[in-house]
Amino acid sequence: MAKALSRIPEPAPRQKKTAETTLPDLDRLIHERLRLGIISALAANAALTFNDLKRLLATTDGNLSVHARKLEDAGYVACAKSFEGRMPKTEYSLTSTGRKALEKYLNHMEALIHAMRPHPKDRTA
Repeated sequence: MAKALSRIPEPAPRQKKTAETTLPDLDRLIHERLRLGIISALAANAALTFNDLKRLLATTDGNLSVHARKLEDAGYVACAKSFEGRMPKTEYSLTSTGRKALEKYLNHMEALIHAMRPHPKDRTA
């Protein structure tokens, strides 16, 4: 008995990408909600302590430390540890690499918004 060969479907035709439809890749590291919050808060402030960020972002110690570490590992934020009296103090600041990454991310989001909104000449009255 001969088995019937299953037919492999042909791939769908690829769409041509034009200059208008091609957008840069989204920075997934920044795009996550809490990491975007950390980066944004640090962009607006020279430096913030761990407790300041925790309060601003309404998150837990563990959640903040995990996400801040990912940003630190990527070189987007710098972490400085010190003591105030006997109390440990962790302070974060945005690096120049982090500022450039945020600027690129914001440009990408603006391009998406621009691409999704109809142009004034395309709107019907």
